[in-house]
Amino acid sequence: MNGTFTYRHAPSATPGPATAGPARIRPVRIGPTTVSPVRISSAAGDLDAISPLLAEAQAAVGDVPALLDLAKAAAATAPKPGEGRTAFLWEILASVTAVDVAAGRVLEPHLDAAAILGQAAGLAAGEGRDCPDFGGTRFEGAWGVFAAEAPGLRLEAKEAGGCFLLHGSKPWCSLAAQLDHAVLTAHVEGGGRAAFAVDLHADGVSFADPEWTSRGLREIPSGTVHFDGVPAVPLGGAGWYYQRPGFAWGGMGVAACWLGGAVAVARSFTASLRKAADGGREPDQIALAHLGEIDRTLAALTGYLAQTAARIDAGELSDGGAWREALRVRGSVATAVERIQALVSQNLGPAPLAFDEGYGKRMADLALYIRQHHAMRDDAQLGALTLAGNNPW
Repeated sequence: MNGTFTYRHAPSATPGPATAGPARIRPVRIGPTTVSPVRISSAAGDLDAISPLLAEAQAAVGDVPALLDLAKAAAATAPKPGEGRTAFLWEILASVTAVDVAAGRVLEPHLDAAAILGQAAGLAAGEGRDCPDFGGTRFEGAWGVFAAEAPGLRLEAKEAGGCFLLHGSKPWCSLAAQLDHAVLTAHVEGGGRAAFAVDLHADGVSFADPEWTSRGLREIPSGTVHFDGVPAVPLGGAGWYYQRPGFAWGGMGVAACWLGGAVAVARSFTASLRKAADGGREPDQIALAHLGEIDRTLAALTGYLAQTAARIDAGELSDGGAWREALRVRGSVATAVERIQALVSQNLGPAPLAFDEGYGKRMADLALYIRQHHAMRDDAQLGALTLAGNNPW
């Protein structure tokens, strides 16, 4: 593996080979809470480099500007997918999300935007680079990625005077009013959608009140952004954003965040059983059986992600098969998250949901976050791809 991940003033750690056996990961102690990195395949020494990031994530819980600063600092040295350290990237995402789901929800799109801009380097059309009132696609400030669509809302990119201008509205733009730039998709003349980089401080950008009433991810409101003749820089041509293998890789990065949330739920469950045992209440067979199921589920998921990350770095998922694998990964992780949440909730009952703020926040945040997976609709898409292609089984 090449490259070094450091966070602010953290000492550099030169990555080494993954260990064959269980890693001894050094935890970070933050007050009464111990936070450990989530291991997928990296050596324990490499994971130590994530520790300062986790400490600051814990300190920034609920503080969105601080979380955005954290994302910007992490992006300076975080690896990009497909460049040899994909598993370590996913470990960063999972580990931060294990600290706080909302923190992972802030970090992931910023790192994804950095990856998209890197993948688009040299592919952007000449049009748009000299648009007025836009400073280009330098990766500065806080970034988001907005690619969702919604009935009744449409964002169009029209060429005018050697420049692309955005007109219309984009839904589901998380934290848009607090970001500096975004990678977004817009409909283009001739059909299809293309990706663009846009300055969210430009004239013509306005933010609708999100009217965010969610109990999950309360600090990450998603709303509609309106664009009235806003200049934008094209990133590839029509269809490039969805056709590139990085689209699938980014989707799997989101799944790594979901995994981190599930690990946090499992850790809190394990801690509660140990605490009860210390107080003289040994876990019954049902609790132990559920903990055993959680353990084998997480072991299988981390092994699957490690294998998939290695395949990405080896160039095996750089074609049309990447999205099929992403559907498998996302579906497997989302299903496991819901199962783990159900098992833990059944065992612990209503008390922590009612009286443990951290537990309640994590469960609500994670339940909303995994709804980015479209359940049976994504499975139907996977089924269609399976019917049309060769099966590994």
